[in-house]
Amino acid sequence: MHNIPTPYYLIDKQALQRNLNIIDYVREHSGAKVLLALKCFATWSVFDMMRKHMDGTTSSSLYEVKLGYQKFGGETHAYSVAYADHEIQEVVANCDKIIFNSINQLERFAQYAKGKPVGLRLNPGVSVAGFDLADPARRFSRLGEGDVERIMAVIDRIDGVMIHNNCENDDFNRFDELLAQVEQRYGHVLERLNWVSLGGGISFTAEGYQVDAFCRRLREFARKYGVQVYLEPGEAAVRHTSTLEVSVLDIGYNGKHLAVVDASTEAHMLDLLIYRETAPLGEAEGEHEYMVCGKTCLAGDIFGEGRFSRPLQVGDRISIGDAAGYTMVKKNWFNGVNMPSIAVKEADGSVRLVREFSFDDYVNSLS
Repeated sequence: MHNIPTPYYLIDKQALQRNLNIIDYVREHSGAKVLLALKCFATWSVFDMMRKHMDGTTSSSLYEVKLGYQKFGGETHAYSVAYADHEIQEVVANCDKIIFNSINQLERFAQYAKGKPVGLRLNPGVSVAGFDLADPARRFSRLGEGDVERIMAVIDRIDGVMIHNNCENDDFNRFDELLAQVEQRYGHVLERLNWVSLGGGISFTAEGYQVDAFCRRLREFARKYGVQVYLEPGEAAVRHTSTLEVSVLDIGYNGKHLAVVDASTEAHMLDLLIYRETAPLGEAEGEHEYMVCGKTCLAGDIFGEGRFSRPLQVGDRISIGDAAGYTMVKKNWFNGVNMPSIAVKEADGSVRLVREFSFDDYVNSLS
């Protein structure tokens, strides 16, 4: 164990490098360019490592655009569900491409693009998503334009499209089917473009993924339509790279053995609550089962159940897995619980603390 006080997020550079090696392979064998989706992971302390293996960043807001431009470099793609009047000029000043979510936004703000490539989000109405909450093709979706005639009416005003209709899709065959459906309906649109972003949510770094077939499919797609393909991985870039390191504060029993730790799901791993998932923790062969609970007043503040090799005691440390994607970007000050620090584990095994948070940070987040 390291001497850094818990709680803290720990980013393992060796684990990150494994994902980046696959990204390099995909870039080389498919011809696609790869952009980091900052909405998923924006911990810029490791950008110096990631930028060597990725072509830039893509964003969902003004602040993300600026972060990508200032801290990552490369190509900076700007996208937002809706730009505001007061921010559009600053967005353009910090991006290389700007993508509009709707034709209304395109018509309103394209004049500010100042010669930069302009894109439009295309919503084909088909998707892979395990949760309705995250399904971009859900009923009444506001995410992108789907009507072919409306898109063709502005085709001379756009250089490319962004299609984001995969969510944690680790099945290449399903990805292939979705892309074929897009081609069938929007082939005439694709033929008029210079670039196509296929978004994120494609789990091509997952164990067992058909990477070579994926590369062939992307290469053939690019050749057929004469476009530069972009991918926008978030989770795929950082999967299984980080943990939330916590300490046991209390032990109890109420029908189950309970272990209360010095962190919180709602404050530090919010997606566990949003999607009602369980964090990876414990050891598969352990004989002692505990429900690991957060320290906030929320009754459902529970990380999950795990098995351990020996009975837990106050002061024991636990590593909670999958703490990279959609975790650090969502952390908050609920209950005023101390914000986890951020640490990086180098390739030689040494660990360095890169950021701590204090009471002053808590105060300054309010008014």
